[in-house]
Formats: sequence, structure tokens, C-alpha cells
Amino acid sequence: MSRSGGRPRSLALLVPGLTRAVAGRHGFAEAGLVADWAAIAGAEIASRCVPERLDFSRGKRMDGTLHLRVEGAWALAIQHLEPQLVERINSALGYRIVASIRLHQGPLPKRPQRATTAAIPAAVDPQARAALTAQVAEIADPGLRRAVERLGLALLTSEKPPPPGTGASRGNGA
Repeated sequence: MSRSGGRPRSLALLVPGLTRAVAGRHGFAEAGLVADWAAIAGAEIASRCVPERLDFSRGKRMDGTLHLRVEGAWALAIQHLEPQLVERINSALGYRIVASIRLHQGPLPKRPQRATTAAIPAAVDPQARAALTAQVAEIADPGLRRAVERLGLALLTSEKPPPPGTGASRGNGA
């Protein structure tokens, strides 16, 4: 039996505890900053820079310095957008977590190609989609909710193997 008493627990309750230590080691007091970077910064800015770490004065968790890796040519544009970007970040996270931004020019890390919701076929049963939406509505974190919903839609639309004995399996000689 597990330490939780054997009862199923919501994934939304487990994820923050699991990611807090990893995010904290890399200077991210708010993992939401990284998870929702594209929504906070905007698609154009997010495609040109990524957060590397967040530094605070000793014993503080406010007015930090956000370090961004920026594509070389975009550094000047991001520098001019710093006040608006700081305001967006603080508004999205609900308190003054960032006071300044420090830019580091260089190539951005390669991002794996991810399936988007547009790539998922629309041939999902409306009742199944409504049930999925109702299930993920309980997840408080918007980024996690979107990810779980995308996963659910992908599972609902994935091709199922043909039932055994239908003649569609390999090696049937047909």
C-alpha cells in the first residue's frame, strides 16, 4: 500500500510538489513562468527568447532578475520591451516577482516538435469531448489543464488496432 492510504489522488495536486524542487534548483520560484511563457510573453517574443533562471536577493522571493536567452538580433527589441514584459510577467503571476530582465545573447535550445490541438482531427465524439472537458475542468493550473486536455483528445482520436480475428492483422496470408 502506498503512503497516501491507497486512495487515488488528483494529478493536479501532485504535480506542483513534484516540480517545485526541480524548478527551485534552477532559480524558478514560479514554474508557471516557464510553463506559460508563450502565453505570458506572447508568441512572437516567446519564439525569440526563453527564460533561463530567476535570481532573487538572499531571503527574498520578490523583485527578482529574470535571465533570458535571446536570439542575437532580437536582443535590442527585447531590451526595449523590458518594461512591458516585466508588467506582463508580474500580472500573470499575481505579484511582483520580476523587477528587471538580464539578456544573454545566443542560440536558443532546440525545442522538440509537439503536436498541437490543430493537428488533432475533429472526429471526436461530442459526448466524449464533453466528458473530457468536464474531467479536466477541476485542474486549477491552466497550463496543466491544457496539456491534459490535449493528451485526452489525442487518446480519443488515436487509431485503435483492429480487433483480433478480423483478417486485418499481420501474417494472415491474405
